[in-house]
Amino acid sequence: MADDLNAMGVFVAVGDAKGFRAAGERLGVSASAVSQALRKLEEQLGVVLVQRTTRSVHLTAAGAQLYASVRPALEEVRAAVAAVGELGDEPRGTLRVAVASGAEGSLAESLLGDFLAAHPHIRLDLPVTNEIRDIVARGYDAGIQLGEVIDRDMIAVPVSGDLRLAVVGSPAYFAHHRKPRHPRELVEHECINWHPTPDAPDYRWEFTEKHREFSVAVPTRVLTTDPVLIARLARAGAGLAMLYEHQVRDELDGGALVEVLRDFSTSFPGFYLYYPQRRQASPALRAFIKFVRAGRARRQRKAAAWRRRDTA
Repeated sequence: MADDLNAMGVFVAVGDAKGFRAAGERLGVSASAVSQALRKLEEQLGVVLVQRTTRSVHLTAAGAQLYASVRPALEEVRAAVAAVGELGDEPRGTLRVAVASGAEGSLAESLLGDFLAAHPHIRLDLPVTNEIRDIVARGYDAGIQLGEVIDRDMIAVPVSGDLRLAVVGSPAYFAHHRKPRHPRELVEHECINWHPTPDAPDYRWEFTEKHREFSVAVPTRVLTTDPVLIARLARAGAGLAMLYEHQVRDELDGGALVEVLRDFSTSFPGFYLYYPQRRQASPALRAFIKFVRAGRARRQRKAAAWRRRDTA
């Protein structure tokens, strides 16, 4: 029975990851071990479950039918095992959370550090990527993403406060370029732009004027998926960049970067921890949700105290 469950777990991992190597990395075994386990399962069932090529792996019709039936059942088994494990004194296991690029700055070091210290039997897997959209299909427990792009059938818990995008450039850049006074003047500037994945289009910079939102297709001198590289190039004077204000707060305070077009940049809802409402959250995820909510409450109390002090 245990061998059957393990084989089905390997098969579902291959279906999730669309490859032997990725499935092996998720399971902590080699790609050849995954291939051997799957071949043994196919021999046992008498059907081909996966079509293998040198570049890709696809489920056959039989494989797709088995995957659709087995995957939910395995989730139920894992949830039951997790519930039994919860009867012990500590949540344990690996918590897999897909973190959108830019959201990592909202995960305070104290939050993660305190969480790991309080739960020594939990291991965190936190890939920072914009390529994971369907956390359920990819086998993640939860994700962290901007609230505006999270599906409505997910449960969402605030991680950050409101966010604001800032258009910034270095003093060296502005020594040779006039500061734009309106977003339409960006066409006269060199811009360092972002896209979430290599195949996605350039980001259209978003602004607000008289309570109306609009976007601008800026002339892109450099295009990248890495916000850290964008900030580095902006500091070096390569052009203007649009980044989260919290990402460049130190550079703005220290004068390494200068903000422009501030009157056209308004705050918007920030990042949320989200997870499927139709699936029972694991003890590890419930513990993380509790920490996120507690950290948010502490920040709100601190902000309220500062406001009271400023108005006193």
